Amino acid sequence: MISRRSFLGTTGLAFFGLQRYTMAEPSGRVIEPFGPLLKDPKGILDLPEGFSYRVLATRGEPMDDGFKIPGQADGMAAFAGPDGKLVLVCNHELGLEMTAMGPFANNTKLPEDFDAALSFDPGDNREEPSFGGTSNLVFDPVKGEKIAHFLSLTGTDRNCAGGAMPWGSWITCEEPADLTVDRGQRHGWCFEVKATAEQGLQKPVPLKALGRFRHEAVALDPDTGILYLTEDRGDGLLYRFLPEKKNDLTKGKLQALVIVGKPSADLQNYDPTSRWPAAGEAMKVTWMDLEDIESPKDDLRVRGYKAGAARFARGEGIHRVGKSFFICCTDGGPKRRGQLFKLDPSGDAAKEDTLELFLQPEESDLLTNGDNICPAPWGGVVICEDLIDPTFSPAAHVRCVTPEGKVITLARNSSAQGEFAGCCFSPDGKWFFVNLQARGLTVAVTGPWEKA
Repeated sequence: MISRRSFLGTTGLAFFGLQRYTMAEPSGRVIEPFGPLLKDPKGILDLPEGFSYRVLATRGEPMDDGFKIPGQADGMAAFAGPDGKLVLVCNHELGLEMTAMGPFANNTKLPEDFDAALSFDPGDNREEPSFGGTSNLVFDPVKGEKIAHFLSLTGTDRNCAGGAMPWGSWITCEEPADLTVDRGQRHGWCFEVKATAEQGLQKPVPLKALGRFRHEAVALDPDTGILYLTEDRGDGLLYRFLPEKKNDLTKGKLQALVIVGKPSADLQNYDPTSRWPAAGEAMKVTWMDLEDIESPKDDLRVRGYKAGAARFARGEGIHRVGKSFFICCTDGGPKRRGQLFKLDPSGDAAKEDTLELFLQPEESDLLTNGDNICPAPWGGVVICEDLIDPTFSPAAHVRCVTPEGKVITLARNSSAQGEFAGCCFSPDGKWFFVNLQARGLTVAVTGPWEKA
């Protein structure tokens, strides 16, 4: 069962306001407005009847700039582009050690006249730099076709998720395997990538004011200019960045969340006897300033926790829905099936905010290990599953929870290979984009979404 039998509403297209509903009994929790999933004869993506998908990108295929499509596609966002086109900015979670050989390799050497300044880490004079970074894909929503595809950022390490900015940029986040390694260039930063349809690599400039740690995702509060950041560690913190100037992420103050009355709170809840935090319990929170945020020791979260900050179990996807922020903690909870927290900012950086454990899957295989999230055009939230234990579910799914607390399954990985990532809708809600990471695919899905 799902211990928290209520969920959320609103959408990125039409905000209905967050509402609270009581969920029905487990047998009535699942609904199928689209009908059941049908097995894909191609073995890629199982969808309901009336829906179809198109593969837009496959790892290793040539792109328009002469490079090959990198593997490990992860976080992604869709932006309105020129002439009615869309621009997808897609992360590639390639580590520095993945570039030379193996199934995740790009297998592309840089041209002799390549400008090394366009690669954040040129690779210590290796023939191949890290092809971790981002690619921009231009999509024609009328024809349902890819128009162009090219690298937009390279030389970064394990670009996992990020967040779309309202000024037409994607903040991409590095999640290095080991932040203590110094190979001539430190990693663990965020970078800004323009959602442009114009081919070419963008100069990588680390946003060092956002701190150096194992970044996962970011979400902006456009009302206050505050940026919220997650950390993909079993003992990670939840951060916020207060810019000196609104929409300028280069200067400001980095802080960590603190539970009022419970300094150094542990929200992982791995202890099955623990009854805290209780689902639905509103916790008052404040924020503490952090020092030495560029430390080479990979100890920012450790120092923050000792000083009173709360720690979470692998904070991953974060998205603003209405006035609230929803945060997926992939392997939190006593069963390690994941947690979903809801943060309600007060609107004043000097006042207390509210945090709630909103959803914690237990015995059900629904919404297991939530990772990337995005608003659904019809209301509710879409969640990509990242199964940390395949015994929880035979395959990863894309789920949606409606404003009434009902659960819809949108898609299933037909081959059961790996996680879904990068879920996002086109601005008009007609196209849904998602990555099948292990298979190296980016797909576009369309169909009768209005049935929801």
